[in-house]
Amino acid sequence: MSNAQKVSEFLDKAKVFYFLTIDGNQPKGRPFGFHMLMDDKLYFGCGTFKNVFKQITVNPQVEVLAVNGGEFMRYDGTAKIVRDDALLNKVREKMPDIMALYDKNGWEMGLFYLENGHAEIRGLFDLKEEFDV
Repeated sequence: MSNAQKVSEFLDKAKVFYFLTIDGNQPKGRPFGFHMLMDDKLYFGCGTFKNVFKQITVNPQVEVLAVNGGEFMRYDGTAKIVRDDALLNKVREKMPDIMALYDKNGWEMGLFYLENGHAEIRGLFDLKEEFDV
């Protein structure tokens, strides 16, 4: 199993995870649920009209935090925005209802992955696993 697959599997089990950005000098976090593993890259997406997307364009240093049972995972890196119609079509397959809402309102889905990613899986008192993604 690749490191990207390990992160994706942890996010699958957590179901909801928290995506953390910086807005000026203030940290911001919000729940996310969408991620997609393609060609051993883990993609995330959100509306380009949302503050989170604006924040990653100004400061692409981000972190994902997920909790599963007694373990949590931190996954950080530099958000790299991707414009790829084939990937967007995969998102349409995975989330048809959300994408129909985007289409209806003329919204654009922004896709990105993390470059130079680093993940830690921890228990309450110990580091279980640490790896680059």
